Amino acid sequence: MARAEARHILVDTEEECQKLKDEITNGSKFETVAQAHSKCPSSRDGGNLGEFGPGQMVPEFDKAVFSSDVGEVVGPIKTQFGWHLLEVTKRI
Repeated sequence: MARAEARHILVDTEEECQKLKDEITNGSKFETVAQAHSKCPSSRDGGNLGEFGPGQMVPEFDKAVFSSDVGEVVGPIKTQFGWHLLEVTKRI
């Protein structure tokens, strides 16, 4: 079964999420942006979510993680928790 490691940024609005994605696209480090802006407790560790398998995250997040390329910043993604950016750091 496929497994992945990923990190994410959680914010309240799609606009904020897109602004942060633009910052990362323009050279800011994902981890630094996560530490400064993410509402998730994982922000302390640069948004790192560790290793997980299919079905362990909410469906919208799960679909994006297991269909995107490693290293690609994906989002904005809307879930019940808010708006996310995510980056798959490893697929096993």
